[in-house]
Amino acid sequence: MKWTNYFEHAKERLFDDKKYDNKERSVFQMDYDRIVFSSAFRRLQNKTQVLPFPKSDYIRNRLTHSLETASVGRSLGNFVGQKIIKKYPELIQKSHIQTTDFGHLVSAACLTHDIGNPPFGHSGETAISEFFKSTGGESLMDNLSPKQKADLQHFEGNASGLRLIAHTPEKQSAIKGGLRLTLGTYATFTKYPKESLPDRRKEKQASSKKFGIYQSEIDLFETEIAGKLNLIPQHTSDGKAWKRFPLTFLVEAADDICYHIVDFEDGFHMGYLPFKMVEQHLLELLNHKKFKPNRYRQIFDRTEKINYLRSLAIDNLVQTAGQIFTAYEADFITGRLDRALLDLFPADLKKPLQEIINISFDQIYQSETVLRIELAGKKVLPDLLQKFVTANLYPDKHKQLYKLLPEIYHGGNNDYEKILNATMYISNMTDRQAVSLYKNLNGVELAGY
Repeated sequence: MKWTNYFEHAKERLFDDKKYDNKERSVFQMDYDRIVFSSAFRRLQNKTQVLPFPKSDYIRNRLTHSLETASVGRSLGNFVGQKIIKKYPELIQKSHIQTTDFGHLVSAACLTHDIGNPPFGHSGETAISEFFKSTGGESLMDNLSPKQKADLQHFEGNASGLRLIAHTPEKQSAIKGGLRLTLGTYATFTKYPKESLPDRRKEKQASSKKFGIYQSEIDLFETEIAGKLNLIPQHTSDGKAWKRFPLTFLVEAADDICYHIVDFEDGFHMGYLPFKMVEQHLLELLNHKKFKPNRYRQIFDRTEKINYLRSLAIDNLVQTAGQIFTAYEADFITGRLDRALLDLFPADLKKPLQEIINISFDQIYQSETVLRIELAGKKVLPDLLQKFVTANLYPDKHKQLYKLLPEIYHGGNNDYEKILNATMYISNMTDRQAVSLYKNLNGVELAGY
């Protein structure tokens, strides 16, 4: 495999042969803009990153996290792009790919990386999965295939994200393709290019750690994305899977860098972590050739001190990730190396990063406030799913609920589509929207009062 194989059709849009490249914006910049102006992206401003319903303006939500990840991804893509174009100048002649295209493509994919997350973050994914494993959820899936059931019983925000950006509801428009992004952006977005079954986590590959494609999108992905971009197949007799598009490793690294460091910073802003602890651990991640002690001493405000250290830490991690990717790029493009970039970091960075992860889990993610609200989400989401999935399957018996379900989610060609449509309605909600609807439907709070 060569880079030119991957980029031969990367600038083409899903279900659209028209060429959009112009002097003002590359097609990947256009993708970025389309995503920013999409309603699915705007909803991220009220979705949990670390703390649901944060009262402090310092605390990130999914939207600010996605913007920061896109910024880091652009830097990482530009770093790699310079090296790749210099090494393979035929990319310019054959594929019309410029150095900056790497940054624009990675940043666009980063922008969408959390777009499919349900309310209440990862605990929301768990709540949806547990509902479909429960007696009530199981009873609704008698007509589903094992893979269709697995899509729901192991609900995955990555697969929901692909459906959101690549699927157009039949009742919404006759123009297919969701946001109609470039094939390159869809491929770079897809961290786990496989179906829900079989479970291949034992293989210890980054691309099969989870799944990222529902049965509703598997044919589209195979023919329009994997096929045209020459993704390396790794199918088994009972399931379809591919190696990642190489730049996906940069998206994963940008996300990992941001949430490890930024969640740690937010822990300080929320008062969960003391200043000295955060300062000490961030100092261990710096390139000390760039650290200016005299400048640091001139910063008096503790918040600004942490901001300064965070920026230097991220810069060092980006440089390290870029160097590792370019050192092993031949192994990434051939599929021989299928590991997260942060797993390949040297011990002097890997150890302090792991310490930050452990502290964040114990003192932030397991804090009383976070646990209380996550437990509330595990009550809210199953209740809404029970109501709206049942209504979409049996509209004649549940006419009022069916009318409350937005028309674009109505019906489906079979039970799987009907259940998935109703589930996507719940998953697409913001945290506040889900709680408010739950209160309304259960008489706790009346709408309009």
